[in-house]
Amino acid sequence: MKAAYCTLGCKVNQYDTQAMRELMENAGYDTVDFEEEADVYIVNTCTVTATGDKKSRQMISRAHGRNPDAKIVVAGCYSQRSPEEVLALPGVSLVIGSKDRANIVGLLANLHEGRLNAVGSLMGEHEFEELVATREGRTRAHLKIQEGCDRYCTYCIIPYARGPLRSRTPENIRKNLLLLAEHGYKEVVMTGIHLMSYGKDMDWKVDLTDAIAQADGIDEIQRIRLGSLEPQLLTEKFVSALSSNPKICRQFHLSMQSGSDGVLKRMNRRYDTAVYERCVEMLREAMPGCAITTDVIAGFPGESEREFQETKEFIRRIKLARIHVFPYSRREGTAAYSMPNQIPNAEKSRRAGELIHIGAELEREYLQNFIGTVQEVLLEEPEQGLMSGYTDTYARVSVEGADEGMAGQMVKVLIKEAAEDRLLGQLVI
Repeated sequence: MKAAYCTLGCKVNQYDTQAMRELMENAGYDTVDFEEEADVYIVNTCTVTATGDKKSRQMISRAHGRNPDAKIVVAGCYSQRSPEEVLALPGVSLVIGSKDRANIVGLLANLHEGRLNAVGSLMGEHEFEELVATREGRTRAHLKIQEGCDRYCTYCIIPYARGPLRSRTPENIRKNLLLLAEHGYKEVVMTGIHLMSYGKDMDWKVDLTDAIAQADGIDEIQRIRLGSLEPQLLTEKFVSALSSNPKICRQFHLSMQSGSDGVLKRMNRRYDTAVYERCVEMLREAMPGCAITTDVIAGFPGESEREFQETKEFIRRIKLARIHVFPYSRREGTAAYSMPNQIPNAEKSRRAGELIHIGAELEREYLQNFIGTVQEVLLEEPEQGLMSGYTDTYARVSVEGADEGMAGQMVKVLIKEAAEDRLLGQLVI
């Protein structure tokens, strides 16, 4: 039996798909490319934006068109939010939402004829689903340590699609890190839906620093990279703990969403630009040269031209290393869906375009700082005739003098040039 997989959305979804893939492989299924004919297609969906819903439906349709007799399993946020809608799509046999991924093999085995909606409510969910993913096939592994969100930002559907906070125990984190070390990974990305809330469901008996500490003494794992962080929860004590840990990658994705205090308040983001700027200062003071990356939403309801200008000015002033820009997507069921003064799509696109342009300028400026320096690069894969990899600040580097046999090695590279979105360097022998 052959199974194929498609993941839409975030790093957490990527982890969940890999865990399901390993469960299927352990049960005897052979993995094939999603573009090939398979007996089972698993589509792990995203619903952060309307585009995520649309792409999810497209991938389901593509799988059905490739093999109309195949069983199509739909998991993830879109199916959790709209299970009946998903189950009605041609070819869909099983809908499992954002939990019960660990039971996918059994659910498939008991699925004979017809369709099954196995989606249950998440609102009373308190146990972390301890999925395991150890065979990503790359040099960098992801480890999901947290699930769910309780922030209820006015634009975001995710608390409804992922449920309440649940944290992986420190002991289980340690166990998974040891497994990843055995599989040869040198870098592990700790991910979660709301990473800074790790341990809150355990009455704060543990927090994110305890999760990070589980890598202590595991020499094979040289880097720990963190997923998205929330500024209002970033303390001097936490930053000090990060700076004193040699495994922590000096790249921090500090969620922003807007550079206007008025917009942030309407978003229910629970911080203002002064708090955000202070967090950036703390990180840079503790770890000079670190990369601060972020997300920004363009065209939130009621965003005036003045507020948009405030965002542009704020982004330029604090000089972020990279920006991911998203036009606001109206999601039914959120508070922002019913807010007045919705911005027309064309205007949202215009504003997003301006922010993307600013982000590209800032990224080029940040990369210039590396020219003439020697950086440690974790080599990953061949690209355009050169090996490429990443620094701990998540700058992509194309390396002269390295070959495919060096994939997975940490090497020193003299940076000679900065291109549009990457660095060019020479392997230091």
